[in-house]
Amino acid sequence: MHEEDFTESTSRPSKTKQKEAMHELRDLGAELVELSVGQLKKIKLPEEIFEAVRACQKITAHGARRRQVAYLGKLMRNVDDEPIRAGLALLRGESSAEIARIHRLERLRLRLLEDESTLADIAALWPSVDLQHLRQLRRNALKEQEAKKPPKNFRAIFQLLQELDGAPAPVEQETDDE
Repeated sequence: MHEEDFTESTSRPSKTKQKEAMHELRDLGAELVELSVGQLKKIKLPEEIFEAVRACQKITAHGARRRQVAYLGKLMRNVDDEPIRAGLALLRGESSAEIARIHRLERLRLRLLEDESTLADIAALWPSVDLQHLRQLRRNALKEQEAKKPPKNFRAIFQLLQELDGAPAPVEQETDDE
């Protein structure tokens, strides 16, 4: 063997690295198959990948499903996978910006329950807010806490703040099957 043979092969990834990359894309495709349609739409997949994912979701036979996931991985080689990975991270709650936003809204909700004057801050942030509805949710949430009832209105306040902030609803509450 000559020294040149080794230097030429470093210009492109090894076969092992290529296979690892293909397996990662296949696994990413398999992760997409496990999502609901609503979650898939939030990621904004290319049309051919969306259709391949939907086709795979309908397949029940193990071997056929495995082949469809492999085909999906092959399709994903031709697209930029970073937006897909970012969308999945956002759905999983791994995005640091999303986590910070959720924590900010939770703190705002707690401030609202402690002090009604926080309504003015909320009105300043979001002028379109229905203050009467928010005030009613606050009163009901406080009554729930006193009576040690399930926090239905406490959650409703958070959902309202999320809608005002213009963000998608949490993944756990997603029930969209079709």
